Amino acid sequence: MVLLVGFTVLVAILVKSALERGGVSPILGWLVLGMGLKVLGVQGDFLSPPVLEIFSFLARVGVFCLLFRIGLESDLPGLLKQLRPASMIWLGDVTVSGFLGFAAGYWVLGLSLIPSLFVASALTATSVGISLGIWHEAGAVESRNGRLLLDAAEMDDISGVVLMALLLSVAPVLQSGTGEGLPAFALARTTAVFLAKGIGFGALCLLFSRYLEKPFTEFLQEMESPPDPTITVVAVGLIIAALAGWMGFSIAIGAFFAGLIFSRDPRAVTMETSFNTLYDFFSPFFFIGVGLSMDPEVLGGTTGAGAVLLAAAIAGKLLGAGGAAWAVGGKRTALLVGASMVPRAEIAMIVMQRGSELGDWAVPPRLFAAMVLVSAVTCLVVPLVLRSLLARWPQEKEEG
Repeated sequence: MVLLVGFTVLVAILVKSALERGGVSPILGWLVLGMGLKVLGVQGDFLSPPVLEIFSFLARVGVFCLLFRIGLESDLPGLLKQLRPASMIWLGDVTVSGFLGFAAGYWVLGLSLIPSLFVASALTATSVGISLGIWHEAGAVESRNGRLLLDAAEMDDISGVVLMALLLSVAPVLQSGTGEGLPAFALARTTAVFLAKGIGFGALCLLFSRYLEKPFTEFLQEMESPPDPTITVVAVGLIIAALAGWMGFSIAIGAFFAGLIFSRDPRAVTMETSFNTLYDFFSPFFFIGVGLSMDPEVLGGTTGAGAVLLAAAIAGKLLGAGGAAWAVGGKRTALLVGASMVPRAEIAMIVMQRGSELGDWAVPPRLFAAMVLVSAVTCLVVPLVLRSLLARWPQEKEEG
C-alpha cells in the first residue's frame, strides 16, 4: 500500500512537470494515471478494498485542498470594483450554460430529470486556472480583459459551489417523488431548510472572518515559525469543512467557505506559498481517484454522449459568457473571455463525483464517463486555441 502510494505520487509529479512544460494541464495526465492504475489493478489484482479506501481518503483530502485554495484565492473586495460588468458575464454564463447542459441531457441524451440537473450544474462551472497559465504567459492577466475574466470566473466558482450544495440537498427529495409528480411541499421545505442553514453557516463564517481571523492569524505569526502557521490554518479549515458536513452540507462546501474566511486578510494569503506544498501533494489524488472510479469498458461507449455534452459545454460559455462579454467590451473581449471559461475541471468533476456518490439514479456511470471526456478535451484543446488568440490580440496591462 505504501509502495503504491509512493509510486503514484512520484508519477503524478513527473506527469505534472512534463505536461506543464508542453503547455498542457496536468489534470489530463492525472485522469489517465488513475485509469491506468485501474487497468493494471484489475489485471494484477492489487487494488484491494483497503488500498481503494486509502485512495478514497486521499481523494477527499484532495477535494478539500482544491476548494480551500479556490476560496483562499478569492478577492471579494476586488470583485466589487468590477461587479457590474462581471455580474453581466456571470449571469449570461450561468443561465446559458445551465440551460444548454440541461437540454443536452434531458432532451438530446434522454436522461431523467436529476442526472440532467447534475449536468446543468456541472457545466455552469469553469476552471479558469487552465486558461490562466496562458494569460500569464502572454503577460495579459493585469489587462482590463484579464481582470474581467478573473472576476467573472470568481463569481462562477461561488455560484457553482452553491448550486452543487443546493442540488445535493434537493436531489433525494426529487428522487422520492419520481413517478408521483414533484413533492412540492417537501421540495420547498428542503430548499428552505438548506437556505436557512446556509445563511446561518455563512453568518458564522462572516463573523469569524471579520472579528477573529485577523487576531488569530497575527497570533500564529507571533507564536509559530513557518510553515507551522500554514498547517494550523489548514487544520482550522479542516474543522470548518467537517462542521459543514455535520450540518448537512458537503466537506467541499465547508472547504470553500474556510478558504473565503482566510482570503480577507493579506497575512493569510501570504501563507499560500507554504500551502502550495500540501496542495501539490494532495490535489492530484482527486483526479487520480476519478480515473480509478472509471470502468474502461464504460468509457469506450460514451463517445457519442461525450460529444453532445462537449458541444453544450463549448456553446454555453461562448454564447453565455462570450455573448455578455461582447456587450461589455466587443468581439475580442467576447472571444477571449468565452474561450477562457470553456475548460471544466475541478468544480465540474466534483459536482459529478458527489452526484455519483448518491447513486446511479443521480449520475449514471456512462454519464460520469462522458463528463470525464468533456473535462479532458476542454483542458487539452482550450490552451492551444487561447494561445493563438492572445498572440493575435495582445492585451495591454492596465495601471492601477
